[in-house]
Amino acid sequence: MITLGKKGGLHHRRRALRIIRERDVAAKVFDELAERYRDRPGGYTRVLKLGHRVGDNAPMAIVELVEGGSTPPKKE
Repeated sequence: MITLGKKGGLHHRRRALRIIRERDVAAKVFDELAERYRDRPGGYTRVLKLGHRVGDNAPMAIVELVEGGSTPPKKE
């Protein structure tokens, strides 16, 4: 979705709305997130695996957006 937001345009917005279904969320993707990741060529998300849930043994994970920009953060 972020890649579609970076491309912009009506066609890409309509393609995104097929999946997102909420105009305010699509607007955020096209306005805020597309600008935030403008210089990043890909790799917008990070998946952290948490293991399995106790009750039904379902795999659990956290999916988060990484920081914008193409340079990794500096370690001090």
